[in-house]
Amino acid sequence: MKTNIFITLLISFVTCFTQAQNIDKEWLFDQHTENTNFENIKSLEFSKESFTFKDSLHTVVSSGSYIKKDKLLLLFHEFPKDSLSQIKVSALTKNNLTLLHKGNKITLSAAKTKLAPKKKSQVIPSQGFSMQSLWRGALGMFSILIISFFLSNNRKAINWRTVSLGLGLQLLLAFGILKIEFVQTAFEFVGHIFVKILEFTATGSEFLLGGLMDTKSYGFIFLFQVLPTVIFFSALTSILFYLGVIQVIVKGLAWVLTKLLGVSGPESLSVAGNIFLGQTEAPLMIKAYLERMTRSEILLVMVGGMATVAGGVLAAYIGFLGGDDPQARLEFAKHLLAASVMAAPGAIVISKILYPQQEKIVSNIEVSTEKIGSNILDAIANGTTEGLKLAANVGAMLLVFVALIAMVNYGFEMIGDWTNLNPYLAENTPYQTFSLEAVLGYVFSPLMWLIGVAKEDMMLMGQLLGIKLAASEFIGYIQLAELKDASKGMYFTYEKSIIMATYMLCGFANFASIGIQLGGIGSLAPGQRKTLSEFGLKAVIGGTLASLMSATIAGMIIG
Repeated sequence: MKTNIFITLLISFVTCFTQAQNIDKEWLFDQHTENTNFENIKSLEFSKESFTFKDSLHTVVSSGSYIKKDKLLLLFHEFPKDSLSQIKVSALTKNNLTLLHKGNKITLSAAKTKLAPKKKSQVIPSQGFSMQSLWRGALGMFSILIISFFLSNNRKAINWRTVSLGLGLQLLLAFGILKIEFVQTAFEFVGHIFVKILEFTATGSEFLLGGLMDTKSYGFIFLFQVLPTVIFFSALTSILFYLGVIQVIVKGLAWVLTKLLGVSGPESLSVAGNIFLGQTEAPLMIKAYLERMTRSEILLVMVGGMATVAGGVLAAYIGFLGGDDPQARLEFAKHLLAASVMAAPGAIVISKILYPQQEKIVSNIEVSTEKIGSNILDAIANGTTEGLKLAANVGAMLLVFVALIAMVNYGFEMIGDWTNLNPYLAENTPYQTFSLEAVLGYVFSPLMWLIGVAKEDMMLMGQLLGIKLAASEFIGYIQLAELKDASKGMYFTYEKSIIMATYMLCGFANFASIGIQLGGIGSLAPGQRKTLSEFGLKAVIGGTLASLMSATIAGMIIG
C-alpha cells in the first residue's frame, strides 16, 4: 500500500514537471568534434526558439531558429546563408548534451552560468504582532482543531471547556514569554543556566579530547560538540531526580494543570514531567497508576511524550543551533524552553479532542517514591550510563538516517535527470534537484501555509516536518541549523519561519518513537501493551499537532 502511494506521488510529480525541460542554455563543444561540420565551433547557445554558433573568439558563425520535437532537432540557418540541419538528440541531462549528425557523435557540456553580483543575503526580521499575523494565526489554530476534531473517536464527548482553557493557557504562556519583560527575564535566566551547562560540558570534553574541541582548527564536529552534552545533562538530571528537585517542580506544575484543565492527577504528572524528562522516563513518576489508567489517560501520556523533548537533547539543540554565539544560544534556549512548557497544555488539548475522557478520574497527585540510585554517587553513575546509551543511540541513528537520506537523494537526483525535473525545480522552487526534501516540502507545504508560514518558506518548513516524522527531530534541527544561515545557497526568507520551525520540531513525534514508547511504557505496565500498540499512530499525530499548535501561536505573536 505504501509503495503504491509513493509510486502515485512520484508519477504525479513527474507528470507535472517533465515537459518543463528544454535545451535553452549555452553549450560548449568537447574537443573531439573533428571530421564534422562543427570542428571550428566553440559554443552553441539556444534561447527562445533561436540558436547561435560561436567560435573561440566569441564571433557569431551561424544563427537562426530551431524546432525540437522529442529526439529530433531541426536548425533553420538564417546567417550566413539559409540552410537546414537535421540533428538527433541522443542524450540530454542537466549538464550534458549528446547529438548525432551525419553519423558523427557530438558531445557538449553546459557552460557555467555567470551570475550577476548579488546583494548580501539576509533573513527578513520579524515584523511584530499585526492584524495579518492575527488572522493567519487564528486560521492555523482553527485548522489544527478541525483536523483533531475529525480524527476524534467520540466528537460528542469532547470537553470544550478543557480545550478552550488549554488553548488560553498556551496563548498566555506564549504572550508572556515573547512579550512580557519579567516573564522573558525568568526564561532567559533558565536559558543562561542551560548555556552555562554547555560551558561545563565543554570543560569536560576538552579534558578528554583536547584540541579536537577547537572549532576554529577542526570545524564543528558533531560527535565531540553535541553528544557529550547529552551524557552530562543525563547525569545532572539523575542528581536532581535523586534529590527530589524535579519531583517538587513537576508536582507543582501538575497541580496547576489538574485544577485548571480538569485532567487526572497521574496524567498531569506525566505531562508535566515530560517538560524535563524523556518519553520513557516521565512515566516512571506514575508507575503505580499506569496499569489502572483509562484509554484516554494512556493516550495523553503518549501524546505528552511525543510533543516534548528530554532536557538532555534540549541542551544539545541549543548548542548546535546557537553555535559559538552566546547571544544566539540564549535566544534559542528561550524559544526551546518556551516550546517545552507550551507543549504541556497543547498535548492535553489535542489528546482530549482525539480521545475524550468519559470515565471517572483520579484527582490526587502522588509522585512515585522510586529512586534511581542507592545514593547520590550511584545516581550519577546510573545517569551517566543512561546518557551514554542515549548519546550512542543518537549518534548511530544520525549516521544511519543521514546516510539513508543521501542514498535516497542520489536515486531521486538520477530520476530528476531522466525526467528533466531537476532544471524545473532549480528554477521554480528552493531546491536545485529532485530530492526527498523536495517531495516532503511539496507534500506538507499546504499545511505549512495554513499555520501561517510565508509562501517563500512553506516548502522548506514542510521539508523539516516531513524529515522529523520520517527520521527524527535531531535530523530536522540539523537541517534547520543550515537553513537559518543566509550565507548558504538555500535558506529561510523570514526570521518568523526560523522561530516557528524551532517550536514545530521540539517534540519526539516520529514513527520510531512508537516502538520506544511501546517498549518503555509497556515494560512499566505490561497490561497496557495492547492499548499502547493501538494508539501508536494516533500518538504521533497528536504530538505533531501539539507542536504545530505551539509553532502557530508563536508565529502569530512574533509576526
